[in-house]
Amino acid sequence: MEIFETMVFIPLQPGERHMGSDIDMGADLASCIGLAGDIRGLIGVHCPLGVATGITGAMLGLEVDEIDDDVKDAIGEIANMIAGGVKVGLAGNNKDIQLAVPTTVCGKSLRIGGPARGSSVVIPFTVDAGTFYVEMRYMLS
Repeated sequence: MEIFETMVFIPLQPGERHMGSDIDMGADLASCIGLAGDIRGLIGVHCPLGVATGITGAMLGLEVDEIDDDVKDAIGEIANMIAGGVKVGLAGNNKDIQLAVPTTVCGKSLRIGGPARGSSVVIPFTVDAGTFYVEMRYMLS
């Protein structure tokens, strides 16, 4: 929520946390950051087209109506900022985590895999353009 208040400048409403990966996120774009170290896995931001373009437009102050390099970069940067916040938060609990470079994929009804034996938490967030999801799939080392 802090990222949206300081970088995106659009209102954001969090939904109920969902444990497990069986939620349909209806994503047309997913940007993921790999986690290594004391916690392994990934953090992903999953967006339908309208949400991804709406967030990007708000960040850049532009009208955006299709997934292009600006949209991929913007959602990748949001994933990167979220992962950075998780890293800092867990460092306070003596967990050392390294972050990979964001990877963004586009398509229809995307589903991203992670550690098979790990845990998963998904939080929906709603903006004016619709709902997107932040997911963390992880396992402790």
